[in-house]
Amino acid sequence: MTEHPSAAPTGKPTSYSRVTLSKIMTAVDVNLYGTVHGGVLMKFVDDVAGAAAARHSGGTAVTAAIDEIVFSEAVRVGDLVHAHAQVNWTGQTSMEVGVRVVAERWDSAEDAPVRVATAYLVFVGVDVGGAPRTVRPVLPETPEDERRYREAEIRRAHRLARRRAIQAHRAG
Repeated sequence: MTEHPSAAPTGKPTSYSRVTLSKIMTAVDVNLYGTVHGGVLMKFVDDVAGAAAARHSGGTAVTAAIDEIVFSEAVRVGDLVHAHAQVNWTGQTSMEVGVRVVAERWDSAEDAPVRVATAYLVFVGVDVGGAPRTVRPVLPETPEDERRYREAEIRRAHRLARRRAIQAHRAG
């Protein structure tokens, strides 16, 4: 009997996509106010989210949108910054990646890391020609993963509703 491969890719658990990048912030990362420039952190967030999306999708994934990024604390030169990412939700070709950024203060290394930013990004899996490709489903493993999955669906619904409202307004 000949077996035919399934058209739908096999899902992967949430933990499969988890990635952490770490970096010590230096003087080249500083803005005019003496703290780390938000753009430096945004690139760091995009880098870790891209790694999580590529790991989960099994290939190239590109940033389609940054749904939200919130900076809650300043990052200073010398801080050891960790960006933690995971795929929260998947659609046919897109994925939402959640990122949490924490900093270990250089002058108080024994204290707990401080949350400095959170972000949600949308990635699309693409083939070698740059066309969207199907991505495997994410399989939430814990109640926390389930919560993130449901909240990602809410963010997606809001994105799509906002897009439809803007298009309707432009159409007159």
